[in-house]
Amino acid sequence: MKVIPNIDAKRVPAHVAIIMDGNGRWASLMGKPRIFGHKNGVQSVRESLEAAVQAGVKCLTLYAFSTENWSRPAGEVNALMTLLVSTIRSEVDKLDEKGVQLKAIGDISKLPSKTHKALVEAIDRTKDNTKIQLVLALNYSGRWDISQASRKLSQYISENHLNPDQIEESMFSQFLSTAAFPELELLIRTSGEQRLSNFLLWESAYAELFFTDKFWPEFRKEDFFEAIMDFQKRERRFGKTGEQLKAVVR
Repeated sequence: MKVIPNIDAKRVPAHVAIIMDGNGRWASLMGKPRIFGHKNGVQSVRESLEAAVQAGVKCLTLYAFSTENWSRPAGEVNALMTLLVSTIRSEVDKLDEKGVQLKAIGDISKLPSKTHKALVEAIDRTKDNTKIQLVLALNYSGRWDISQASRKLSQYISENHLNPDQIEESMFSQFLSTAAFPELELLIRTSGEQRLSNFLLWESAYAELFFTDKFWPEFRKEDFFEAIMDFQKRERRFGKTGEQLKAVVR
């Protein structure tokens, strides 16, 4: 792995997630339609993925389309879906060459047929790659995921596989769409907004949060590395005191 100045390779978060916010506002500042911002955001995805690979991140999850995004103007939604299809098809060869395994979370069955088809084909094409997992959150929301996990767990109980009093946090996590991924350690949000917006709610319980004022189309490798370096400055206590952590290190 290429050494990146000021980043401790031993303390890189295994799983980083990004709320890619500010495409529309950035485009408006440029005097362009909102889809112009989304198109320019594709380069930010490329750079973030490259930075994640260089830093040694094992899983990168991108909030690409939330369940709430369906309420946007139909023209913008249609343009986003068209852009998603064209981007997946144009990038899949590069993803495969670089060892990227593409995954998706969310209710992707509700996506338009062309979008769903392109996504499933790309997932299948890259399924054996092991360099890094690139996870697209599409038609996803944290509340949806918790709800569907609850339904699966209820079914599991009704089939007499488990008693309700045996339910534990780790067991519930196994029913979430993120069950196969490393624990989320760092969540980045662009554009200056400071909220989770229904993204990875369960998984964010002990994730470090990094907010930047840059709009998503402006986000580059250096910004990703900055977030990693900020993460490495933090003391992750998980309810313990700093003294307890120091005692363990000694």
